[in-house]
Amino acid sequence: MTDDTLTQLDNFYLQKNEPVKGCLLALRQIILKQDADITAAWKYGMPFFCYKGKMFCYLWVHKKLLQPYIGIVEGKRFDHPGLIIEKRARMKIMLFDAGEDLPVETIEEILKLAIDLYKTGMIKIR
Repeated sequence: MTDDTLTQLDNFYLQKNEPVKGCLLALRQIILKQDADITAAWKYGMPFFCYKGKMFCYLWVHKKLLQPYIGIVEGKRFDHPGLIIEKRARMKIMLFDAGEDLPVETIEEILKLAIDLYKTGMIKIR
């Protein structure tokens, strides 16, 4: 990762206002601690997280609702009441109210379901 990439990634978080900034940083920590094979990356102008090099989830702020969310790249492959699909074909998202405590157990449950797609071989890793 180049310094430039690191700067863009850092700036994504730094340019947000509280409480959204704190929420996104907390989500980042939750995602990264799920598995040693998860790495942070800057792709498509947004913070992505990869599992063994494969894009697995990302963080963003909903344009209309202005709420932070985790986007699960292969979300269509499993159902969870905490995920919504909106108008996406492949991905599902989990929205958060930045002013509320994060539902950490639910987030971890969803991330585990997503990681298992890669671990079980349902999603091929190079």
